[in-house]
Amino acid sequence: MKTFIFRTKLLSDKKVAREIEVLENTNLYKLAGAIVDAYDFDFDHCFGFFSKITDGLCFDSERKYELFTDIPDVEQTGAGSVEKTKIGGVWRAAGDKMLFLFDYGDDWRFVVELVGFGEKRQRTKYPRLLKKVGIAPPQYEEVGEEENM
Repeated sequence: MKTFIFRTKLLSDKKVAREIEVLENTNLYKLAGAIVDAYDFDFDHCFGFFSKITDGLCFDSERKYELFTDIPDVEQTGAGSVEKTKIGGVWRAAGDKMLFLFDYGDDWRFVVELVGFGEKRQRTKYPRLLKKVGIAPPQYEEVGEEENM
């Protein structure tokens, strides 16, 4: 079975990056979880993948996939499903990129680039983190003593 190797970079700090490898049959929901886990974030917010990487314009993307599409009784945005869409339907060649927006309130933005392909190794758990560059910022700002009172 083929694997996809992705490099993810924080848009707010391009010196912070992670390289992850996932199986070819991985859906966008599981890829999102792998990205969030690679930065030691909690996977507890809505998210989407967007073809427009430019700040502020992602919601106008020609291609977009959002968790909202998979949640019943939520106003639909016209985006594709993250649960039904496999990574091979989104990234086809090395160099293909998408924006991953995690937590629409805190607005964590990552560029997700397909950097290559591999082959599944026996007795190896996927997704797997291949490389860490830089220290990820904390997901949530520390709340000071004064703010807790």
